[in-house]
Amino acid sequence: MTIRVQAPELNAGDIVSDLNTKRAKIHGINPDGGMSVIEAEVPLAEVQRYASDLRSITQGRGGFELEFDHYGEVPGQIAQRVAAEHKKAIEEAHH
Repeated sequence: MTIRVQAPELNAGDIVSDLNTKRAKIHGINPDGGMSVIEAEVPLAEVQRYASDLRSITQGRGGFELEFDHYGEVPGQIAQRVAAEHKKAIEEAHH
């Protein structure tokens, strides 16, 4: 997904740090009248509950937009975890 976050400039560093923990690729940070606009690519699975994360970082003064960008390969470690969870769910459904 492409994410565009608009928040007070003083929160920009915390937002970038948070996005980095979500496997985001930061494309840029642009000032906009006391606000910062942060543009990045981030996996949808990592930002399912981003509204509450952003609200806590900015005390409710930030906003964001998500837009589909492209499908990407899931990293090996995460793919293995998802496959194991799926296998477990199937086994539990059959018992």
